[in-house]
Amino acid sequence: MAILSSLRRRSAAISVAAVAGATAVGVCLAVSSASAGTLSGSLYRDPSSAVVRWVAANPGDSRAAVIRDKIASQPQARWFANFNPSTVQSEVSEHIGAANAAQQIPVLAVYEITNRDCGGASAGGAPDLNQYQTWVSNFARGLGNQTVIIILETDSLALLTCLSSAEINARNEAISTATRTIKSGNPNAKVYLDGGHSTWNSAGETANRLRAAGVQYADGFFTNVSNYNSTSNEANFGRAVISSLNGMGISGKRQVIDTSRNGGASGDWCGDDNTDRRIGQYPTTNTGDANIDAYLWVKPPGEADGCRYTAGSFQPDLAFSLANGAPNPPTTAPPTTTPPTTTPPTTTPPTTPPPNTTPPAGDGCYADVAVNQWAGGFTASVTVTAGKSDINGWTVTVALPGGAAITGTWNAQASGSSGTVQFTNVGYNGRVLGRQSTTFGFQGTGTGPGVTATCVG
Repeated sequence: MAILSSLRRRSAAISVAAVAGATAVGVCLAVSSASAGTLSGSLYRDPSSAVVRWVAANPGDSRAAVIRDKIASQPQARWFANFNPSTVQSEVSEHIGAANAAQQIPVLAVYEITNRDCGGASAGGAPDLNQYQTWVSNFARGLGNQTVIIILETDSLALLTCLSSAEINARNEAISTATRTIKSGNPNAKVYLDGGHSTWNSAGETANRLRAAGVQYADGFFTNVSNYNSTSNEANFGRAVISSLNGMGISGKRQVIDTSRNGGASGDWCGDDNTDRRIGQYPTTNTGDANIDAYLWVKPPGEADGCRYTAGSFQPDLAFSLANGAPNPPTTAPPTTTPPTTTPPTTTPPTTPPPNTTPPAGDGCYADVAVNQWAGGFTASVTVTAGKSDINGWTVTVALPGGAAITGTWNAQASGSSGTVQFTNVGYNGRVLGRQSTTFGFQGTGTGPGVTATCVG
């Protein structure tokens, strides 16, 4: 995600959604059975999350025990960030079914709004708001009828700088409609809208934006997914937002706080290079605060922000830095559930996958393309990786199939819209360190390109 000039926010970089199943790791799990808010019960730990799969695949790694005990053991949000209207219902249903079987509460982060992240490192989302509503309707059909927590569209209300007044109004209506669609699909769904965080917009402005987006139909708002602010500061901010909403005649709304990475110092928005932060309070619905429904790990610890590493990719050194020296979680009996018997879908969010090709031995760069295709259109994420030496500018050439046309580009400049198209870096992402990567993307109509592209750095 592009760094904003105010440096008041950081990426909510997309998490890998469901990928190949993994062996469950034997761990302790933080659970709860009481709450001062409106939620009670234990939170669901996804046995196929990126961190669980990494631990299972790397038992001999010196970092594995710490990551296993302090991160992989904990319930974290499953992100739904692909535009996949034909398969999202089945993906959601499978995840919800596993959580219901475990008698635990799943946390689902919906990250699909059109023009999300204002074209930053986590750009993408539905091509337009009509298709967004189709996706949401299919998503809602998979939610079952038991309690589920929905984190609806991180940064969608706090970050509006790239939208016109008409576009802001359209987004507000889309989020309000999405909230009601989810509630109609599952009346027991707990839906929370984007409240930014305590060092971004003021409490009064946040309340105004929540009201405009239909918070009256939701259960409340979430904060701190896009920062590392302390839990106490977020709670104070939440109380001020709730007070402002009450003054508008909107009562009964509560807050959830992301505590996944707020256990250390604050500072630069991007956590990829920061080594003085730690995981915060372990996830629980037992908050002891009537205004707060849950402390959640929405942004999975160890997943990159998009500066040093590809946004959303799991990086064990980041996870170890967050977990090493952090307190141990509450000790309870390990969960008795097993991973789903069916293999989860392998579709990944546009900015998540690192290239799987061996980096070139020499200088220069190479490009790897990931395409998300649907009927009539596609999005493509391109990862540009430097060779052994740093590069100061790059050009990627992509051959589009006949009939395909580009309708939008982020993090790059395109030379045309059809045929053979050259993409060049923009000012902030032209320099790529040796063996490191940056990403850009584009969407279009027709059939997406193949999985390879040529790069000159």
